Amino acid sequence: MKTKLTTIARVIILILLYFICFAAVSGVLFSSTAEQSTPEQSNAAVALLVVSCLNTVVLAYVVLRSNWAGWKLVAAVFVLMFGITTVMPQIETAYFITRLPPGILPRIILAGAIVAAIFSPLAVLILGKRKHRGPNSIDHPSLNLSVPEWTWKVALISILYVIIYFTFGYFIAWQNAAVRAYYGGSDPGSFLAQMMNVPRDTPWLLPLQLVRAMLWTALAVVVIRMLKGGWWEAGLAVALLFAVVMNSQLLIPNAFMPQEVRMVHLLETASSNFLFGLLIVGVLSLGSTPVRAGPEQFTANNARL
Repeated sequence: MKTKLTTIARVIILILLYFICFAAVSGVLFSSTAEQSTPEQSNAAVALLVVSCLNTVVLAYVVLRSNWAGWKLVAAVFVLMFGITTVMPQIETAYFITRLPPGILPRIILAGAIVAAIFSPLAVLILGKRKHRGPNSIDHPSLNLSVPEWTWKVALISILYVIIYFTFGYFIAWQNAAVRAYYGGSDPGSFLAQMMNVPRDTPWLLPLQLVRAMLWTALAVVVIRMLKGGWWEAGLAVALLFAVVMNSQLLIPNAFMPQEVRMVHLLETASSNFLFGLLIVGVLSLGSTPVRAGPEQFTANNARL
């Protein structure tokens, strides 16, 4: 009971640190664009607190359930946090949103990098993962795949991602008039007609999503390799990271995307990313079995911060 209360207290401290760090970095880098009235500022603060809670709880779970420790774990958390919250969504921002003020996108990326760089070591330190203290042997997923296995699995994952992306995008996001108006598009009347328009209207969109699918897979591999437990736990962790940590920031009001558009995208991407996270791990697990890790495999994890 004492251990659980201590863990909860540590997570609460991390939530507050996440909130302070995010608010401070945003205040410095976006002070010239943050022209909000008092009620809007209050709403943004509440939204940021909710985002801080959601993201911290998911990231803390991954840290606490990690086989890794020390600087190796810090690097992994940084890669996951920066990749999921900043790199992956801003790839689409750069492609779709062409009306951003000059210099905003680089500042968004810089802000994400700074927050991740500060939060990652704090999470490892506060959650007591400076060095490995786990059992001498555990079950964890095996990713010792041959080149042909990697090839067909990544290809299948990429195809599944494209299917999920366009299906959820059309049937959830594109059915909303505010979303179509925001992007300056129209509904051709059917999913098939929409897909036939993609190569003509946005010729680089399909290749872009194939690249993003491979990047998503790389992030999932990091989670699978670092996590204790079996494939089911890895699948749940990846799904939560992709669905929650990436999309929670849509809850925060901003000057570039109307609230209705943000909420529709939140529903679209949170649901599709959760499903895709499960599918990535499911495909990678095909034909694989958990391996038993002995104490010698944890020697390298004893490095201290």
